[in-house]
Amino acid sequence: MIVGERNEDARFADLPYYLRPSDLLVLNETRVIAARLAGTRLPTGGSVELLLLHPAGSDRYHSGALRWVVLARPARRLRLGDRIAFDGGIATVRAVLDDGAREVAFEIAEPFEAFLERAGRLPLPPYVRRDSPEVQQGYQTVFARVPGSVAAPTASLHFTSELLARIRDKGIEIARITLDVGLGTFRPMTARRIDDHTMHVEAYCIPAEAAEAIERAREEGRRIVAAGTTVVRALEGNVQAHGRIVEGAWRTDLFITPGFAFRVVDVMITNFHLPRSTLLVLISAFAGRERVRHAYADAVERRYRFFSFGDAMLLERAPT
Repeated sequence: MIVGERNEDARFADLPYYLRPSDLLVLNETRVIAARLAGTRLPTGGSVELLLLHPAGSDRYHSGALRWVVLARPARRLRLGDRIAFDGGIATVRAVLDDGAREVAFEIAEPFEAFLERAGRLPLPPYVRRDSPEVQQGYQTVFARVPGSVAAPTASLHFTSELLARIRDKGIEIARITLDVGLGTFRPMTARRIDDHTMHVEAYCIPAEAAEAIERAREEGRRIVAAGTTVVRALEGNVQAHGRIVEGAWRTDLFITPGFAFRVVDVMITNFHLPRSTLLVLISAFAGRERVRHAYADAVERRYRFFSFGDAMLLERAPT
């Protein structure tokens, strides 16, 4: 859907038609890791599921890390010192953290990445009922390269290699960054007031080439098109912290709410999000609450698909 004064139906394959040759398209090339592990408690044999969030003491993925912060299910039964057996490994609870999280230490006889590839699964959202090999494969963007996310940047699932080639053929510049999608992006809001919600920190990296391209586009007054809310958070968080786009590995807990002054992103590609989510708040801040409300009403009427494997919309930033 093309969202504007009058919303317009379109196919995602038509995206090059709606972009300008002078645009800069920014992609998040993060790769989802097989972060969901199913195991059994020792010695009782009860089922336990772990969702790896990030290595202990670091916000960034590290293939050699053996101590991890995880979400556990069921969390209340997993106490300090408890041990969980997996196919080819054991995890021991080393700390009990807030919000159902645990710190665990793994003991395995192979490289951790190989262990995850063999024993883990991509952490599909809970509303995806069918966890088949085809769905697992589809939960990865065609340009996924840098491992570290526990959820896909879902707006980018629509891109194909052929579509990217057509975008390049139109002369549109493409820059690539990474933001490791974590709890900050997909954690639902439970506070009654937006201002009471606390965002979790997420790690991102802007290579030198991307930083130069983005700053050049800003100086030349060209539109910057963000493929997904993760790109928006990384770029706006970087400028908020440094005053301009600065290369390097950084972290952000930026919570974009109505009234936020956007300084980088002019156009956003995004899916239709869950109610009471930080993503819905972000796009309302970006495009204006009424425009977003009308877009969602039109999407419901036109029977659009929502959420991770659903349809997308192209939003222009609301005038300040």
